[in-house]
Amino acid sequence: MKVLDTKLQDVKIIETDVFGDHRGFFTESYTRNKFEQAGIKFDFNQDNHSLSAEPGVLRGLHFQRAPYAQTKLIRVATGAVYDVLVDCRKGSPTYGQWEGYILSEYNHRQLLVPKGFAHGFVTLTPNVNFLYKVDGYYNPEADGGIAYDDPDLAIDWPMPIDHLILSDKDKKHPNFKDADLNFVYGKD
Repeated sequence: MKVLDTKLQDVKIIETDVFGDHRGFFTESYTRNKFEQAGIKFDFNQDNHSLSAEPGVLRGLHFQRAPYAQTKLIRVATGAVYDVLVDCRKGSPTYGQWEGYILSEYNHRQLLVPKGFAHGFVTLTPNVNFLYKVDGYYNPEADGGIAYDDPDLAIDWPMPIDHLILSDKDKKHPNFKDADLNFVYGKD
């Protein structure tokens, strides 16, 4: 297993060993002791699964406010996404910065998203099965978000914004500077 640093403080790309042949492949997508040996020690208590039927479905940018913030371990079982994170932790060296990553059934990459990040993705293929573990339970009163098209963040989505498919909720998130963020770098 490889753990790769990213430009965003504390965000990691995880590449598990994949064993494949003409029949397909096998990988251990999560083995607690291997992750702990790599320094990734979280008590994941819930698995989530979403299906997006069409390319261009954008979900996000979402977060849970403290004290209900969640660490996420993300992967894609079928299809491909462009996954975007925004550092919302005041005092972080990468506060207010974003980065995008391709996650797919082909690269088998996983993304470790620490507490205090807004997260979203856009589907690049049809029938995307998106899976993620979290270390905290969802609390609707702590639900928050940032506008996917915030001009100050200037996220470079891989398709024209007018072709994106969003929920009504995701169309109404405030810009980063107006979002109700209560994250502080170095604190949960």
